Amino acid sequence: MNEHVDAVLSTAHDGNHAGNAAAASTGEARNPLLAALGDRVRNLRAQRGLTRKAVAISAGVSERHLANLEYGIGNASILVLQQVAGALHCSLAELVGDVTTSSPEWLLIRELLENRSETDLRRVRLALGELLGTASVDPARHRRIALVGLRGAGKSTLGQMLADDLELPFVELSREIEKLAGCSVREIHDLYGTNAYRRYERRALEETIQIYSEVVIATPGGIVSDPATFNELLAHCTTVWLQAAPEEHMGRVAAQGDTRPMAASKEAMEDLRRILNGRAAFYSKADLSVDTSGKTLAQSFQALRAAARQSIGIGA
Repeated sequence: MNEHVDAVLSTAHDGNHAGNAAAASTGEARNPLLAALGDRVRNLRAQRGLTRKAVAISAGVSERHLANLEYGIGNASILVLQQVAGALHCSLAELVGDVTTSSPEWLLIRELLENRSETDLRRVRLALGELLGTASVDPARHRRIALVGLRGAGKSTLGQMLADDLELPFVELSREIEKLAGCSVREIHDLYGTNAYRRYERRALEETIQIYSEVVIATPGGIVSDPATFNELLAHCTTVWLQAAPEEHMGRVAAQGDTRPMAASKEAMEDLRRILNGRAAFYSKADLSVDTSGKTLAQSFQALRAAARQSIGIGA
């Protein structure tokens, strides 16, 4: 077995020189992404004690094709990468590379968490927060109420009504983002891109938390898209998911004279359903949930008011 591994390592070492020579013969530097991918393929093959020929046969590709992939000069399709991952007994993510493949400890942690239920993963997340000292110890958390949900859920309208009822300040986070950026949300996306918008969003949330120990916050619908920002929200605010049927979301947005972000789509409802389905698992992490489907504004407010007052320990 050791001789087998030595042979693999020797092949990988020779492959490095051969790959560099192949790249040099073309007169072009290797693409960094392909080079890194090739390195991971060689390393995974070496870790598993497999020859290049054995991997090529198992993956159903030619040895030359696999060699080019390892040298960083082969632009493999996603299907070939999937076959190679199968031959190396690893996930496609491990082959392509992400943060959970950066060290043995990451890989071992990922293995422990794989195929666990959402309930188990939540317990692990909370336990990790306690262990690492990042769990919420904010005594003001129960007095900051943040409304989450898709556009058209009623966060702004119901949020203002709740703030008035509880005699708390009301903050619409989108307006705070615009103040920080000095332009509209649409202009942030158009001029600077989504990553810049997410940075402004995180900063606006952090500043709001620092300024207010008691507040009602209406958050943008996509705040759950950035795990770091969403973790910050969960740690410092009592979160309430305002739910509604897709048709009601669309109807409410249209009634406001604005059909963003689906204005140019012929399948607006399908797009909206996909967005809602994609975010629902994140919205469901909120502390409370209030379904406004089929309810009048007054009925929705009473449901939100009752849930919020019970949560923060105020009588109805």
